[in-house]
Amino acid sequence: MQEAVSTTVETDTQQSKRPFWKRPWFWLLMFCLIVGSAFALWKNQTASPSAASGKGAKGQTLPTPVFVVPARTGNMNLYLTGLGSVTPLNNVIVRSRVDGQLMEVHFREGQNVTKGSLLATIDPRPFQVQLTQAEGQMARDREQLNNARMDLERYRTLWKQDSIPRQQLDTQEALVRQYEGAVKVDQGQIDSAKLQLTYSRIIAPINGRIGLRLVDPGNMVRATDAGGLLTITQMQPIATVFPLPEDSLPQVLLKMKRGRLGVEVFDREMKLKLSAGELTTVDNQIDPATGTVKLKAVFANKSNELFPNQFVNIRLLVDVKKDAVIVPSAAIQKSPQSSFAFVLNKDKTVAMRTVKTGISQGGETSIIEGLAPGEQVVVDGAERLREGSKVEVKERDQAGKDGGRPGGGKGARPGAEKGKPDGRS
Repeated sequence: MQEAVSTTVETDTQQSKRPFWKRPWFWLLMFCLIVGSAFALWKNQTASPSAASGKGAKGQTLPTPVFVVPARTGNMNLYLTGLGSVTPLNNVIVRSRVDGQLMEVHFREGQNVTKGSLLATIDPRPFQVQLTQAEGQMARDREQLNNARMDLERYRTLWKQDSIPRQQLDTQEALVRQYEGAVKVDQGQIDSAKLQLTYSRIIAPINGRIGLRLVDPGNMVRATDAGGLLTITQMQPIATVFPLPEDSLPQVLLKMKRGRLGVEVFDREMKLKLSAGELTTVDNQIDPATGTVKLKAVFANKSNELFPNQFVNIRLLVDVKKDAVIVPSAAIQKSPQSSFAFVLNKDKTVAMRTVKTGISQGGETSIIEGLAPGEQVVVDGAERLREGSKVEVKERDQAGKDGGRPGGGKGARPGAEKGKPDGRS
């Protein structure tokens, strides 16, 4: 009997020393807590159905705030775009045509000069000496020619009198012709010396802007120098060369036959319009490596907006679609099957309208089918709409509080503001 009591006491003592997570009451408590939490969460969700389903206190669906604009009628321009470079119509490397010392420079770097302006002077004294020598040789040979002609007249008289043989007359005639040839040679030497003297004054061959000076006064210059003295680049007018895909070539050629094509130049970011001109020519072959053809356009460049070798974006106007239905590009939604837009009904609901789009340009898209002028289309908030959804139309000033576009500027494209093309063709 004492042994049984002792065993029971020892068992109770061992159980009291076990950790609490191994005791049955701990797991029963945890089960009750989990069940209670799940019940409270379920009750919370079922108690507020309006918060989860977007309904009001009376079970009605809340309208979705949207911003709408009417479809309008206008002209839609079709542009072809390309990245090109500014190319001067004329770029001249001015070199000396004679050898000599550069005495004076009559220009400033970066100066605009006109054709015929004096640019530099090469030492003219050697050419003046050559001219004097040639003129002296000319005077001597001319006097010999005059004397030979007088002797020829005497010989002719004597030959008529049969006082001299015919051979002596013929010899004198040949001598006169010889002196006449010498006089012509002397005249050529005089003209050459005058030309060299003219070349010692270097003048501008074209109108343009002078670059950096390549030779300083005092240096010897030669006609064989490859670098030249300076460069002159024609700035007004100026041209741009840009490539277009070969698939666009037939359309461009057809439009060129009908009239002039306008060309606009923008900066690299396609935001700032630099100048406007017209297309002048198309290259005579397609580049087989790139599948593109080069085009050249000319611009007046009166304010020097364009600079040689500048990279620019080119927009070529090839077509104008008149009286087109136009909506903001943000109103057009895409689906795997088609494009559509949400149209506002009179009862403040929206209808999902399938549309056929045309040209997209400057943040606007032309509609070929599906919309009529004046219909209100949703341009912001369409991602929360379905067919027949109720909407609340926001005012323009209210929509502008979120950064210039309703919905906090979601989906806004840079450069889509008025007058700033988005680069789409």
